[in-house]
Amino acid sequence: MQKEEKLVNKFKVLLRRIGCPRWLHHYGPKKYELLHHLLALVLKQEFKCSYRRTSRALRQLGFVCPTYNALWYAAKRIPLTLWQRILAATVNSHSYIVAIDGTGMSRPLPSPYYYRRIDKPYPVDIPLKLSIAVDTKTKKIVALRLRATKAHDIQDAKYLIKRISADWIVADKGYDANWLHEYCDERGIKCCIPIREWGKPRFHNFSLRRRNQKYLHPKRYHRREIVEAVFKAIKTKFGASVSSVKISAQRAEFYCRAIAHNIICCFIDFLNRAGNVYKLLK
Repeated sequence: MQKEEKLVNKFKVLLRRIGCPRWLHHYGPKKYELLHHLLALVLKQEFKCSYRRTSRALRQLGFVCPTYNALWYAAKRIPLTLWQRILAATVNSHSYIVAIDGTGMSRPLPSPYYYRRIDKPYPVDIPLKLSIAVDTKTKKIVALRLRATKAHDIQDAKYLIKRISADWIVADKGYDANWLHEYCDERGIKCCIPIREWGKPRFHNFSLRRRNQKYLHPKRYHRREIVEAVFKAIKTKFGASVSSVKISAQRAEFYCRAIAHNIICCFIDFLNRAGNVYKLLK
């Protein structure tokens, strides 16, 4: 119970900080505030419950919570910009080193019996593409993007970099492109990305991606492993698949997971600092 109350209070502070609107719809019924919808959706991902169990559990604990049908509709109707504002409120305004990478996520599939009826092979591989940017110091997710189709990792790099403020960007060879180096240079960000050699080396190629190889320090580049650890933590805790069908609800699920992950990281950081102070005083 104490863990739930801390998470609820922290989430309320975040919503007040970003100036969250009181109601989901201006002309809709004024029975449940937007705070109640957002809080229930985040707690649903944190405790891996269904909409029905989340609504029933919060009401039994004394919290104001909409019905499970209302939560299902709210997950699809809450705008993406609001999720981005809430996620940005859970991280620092500026990061030193940010690691970016992408991974695949699975989605719910019909039963084998249904596929046999429509004469389709089972299972059908329809993965989701998830790209995130992680602060390597705090291990918080500072930006994310979800695609419903397969795509190369570098296609989401500009989207992520536009929404972060950092001094360094570290990534693997999949993000080696001269236009990405130039875009980061325009924003005052230095890139630590290994170069890919296509065929014979060209000694007279003075592109920006080659000049930035002087920043490829092994210790700095290996900070990229933090993003792999975050992928592992997210998939271990929340699972490697989503339960929603529509892409708007799937985005809401991943943003709720990222927000819950960042809030828990705040608790861990606070406990570590409290432990260090206790050791000094002792």
